[in-house]
Amino acid sequence: MNNRYSCFLISLTILSACSATRTTVTTPGASTVNNGKVWASLWQQRAAEYRALCFQAYNLAKLRLDEALKNPGTKPLAVVTDIDETVLDNSPYDAQRAFNNQEYDAATWKQWTAKADCDTVAGAPGFFKYAASKGVTVFYITNRDEDERNGTLKNLQRYNMPNADTEHLMLKLGSSSKESRRLQVLNKYNIVLLCGDNLADFDKLYDNHPAEQSRNATTTQLTRQFGSKYIVLPNPSYGDWEGALFNFNYKLTPAQRDSIIKSRLKFAN
Repeated sequence: MNNRYSCFLISLTILSACSATRTTVTTPGASTVNNGKVWASLWQQRAAEYRALCFQAYNLAKLRLDEALKNPGTKPLAVVTDIDETVLDNSPYDAQRAFNNQEYDAATWKQWTAKADCDTVAGAPGFFKYAASKGVTVFYITNRDEDERNGTLKNLQRYNMPNADTEHLMLKLGSSSKESRRLQVLNKYNIVLLCGDNLADFDKLYDNHPAEQSRNATTTQLTRQFGSKYIVLPNPSYGDWEGALFNFNYKLTPAQRDSIIKSRLKFAN
């Protein structure tokens, strides 16, 4: 096998990291999807570039917060943040599932969150503690379930995250849309920033599983919000971007997902 072909296979594996559904690989017969998730987790855990992107996001968040503090308005200020891959790092869970060529599973996921063993995303503790020091309230809007509340609070409190209490932790209740919870915060607060790794963390236009083309069109429409009010953290392992590739059909087999991935990739002539 020549070096060029070897590099091609490695590149294909890395690219497939951007098409995961919480699974992974390295075992014989593992799917492109799962192989990709292994590499995605490796990058998240080991790459200084990943840390740099997280620091960049939160450095920018601080600048935007300082601007907002100059003209606070009449309502108290709030920052809304997602939790997973925005405040807490779940890559050990994703890596283990992927390495064993296993899919995401709600039961094992809840076993993981109950341990309250997540590390923090680089830059997150410093930014949110800074916001709290300026009198800004932090709300955690997450699609973790109600039965994950105790483990989630314990994990946040482990790092002395501000407002890590029941009042400010808003878990999923029925719909995965976060819009009603954002509106609930807006009743009493002016939300000056939203932080997340999935575009549905920011705007209702991303709700209801829009197709890949629609997600891209919406992102172009909201161009000015990114880096202004919307602060996006990197997550190559999972998210709606992945679901959109498969039209959110999570019943597809690994082989079917592999086929879709290969049909969507661009290859050099």
